[in-house]
Amino acid sequence: QVHVAESGGGSVQAGGSLRLSCVVSGYTYGGSCMGWFRQAPGKEREGVAAIVSYGTTTYADSVKGRFTISQDNAKNTLDLQMKSLKPEDTAMYYCAAVVPGVGSMTAIQCLGDMTKYGYWGQGTQVTVSS
Repeated sequence: QVHVAESGGGSVQAGGSLRLSCVVSGYTYGGSCMGWFRQAPGKEREGVAAIVSYGTTTYADSVKGRFTISQDNAKNTLDLQMKSLKPEDTAMYYCAAVVPGVGSMTAIQCLGDMTKYGYWGQGTQVTVSS
């Protein structure tokens, strides 16, 4: 059984940094998309950053240059380093993985097609104050 667990959220001031970590247990990575998503109160969930395939990454325009996603296949972990945080980054952040066998996906699909993601964590809250 696959289990996704996020950690590392918290409260920081604008300009600060946080590192989110995600462990996906019971999962064998086979090149499918894995990513971080976020949802702010009253807004739809959106893609933040994703591993499209082995080593290939994609980011939402709003976080490019500030966030970095990284993956350790041996440990089944997915991290998100966040720098220069802004109040608009405040949200619940979720880690997710695509069910193996879905097939190849484009970078746009990895960030935008959440229906392909079968495994989700409970989320970790990030709050950025001005």
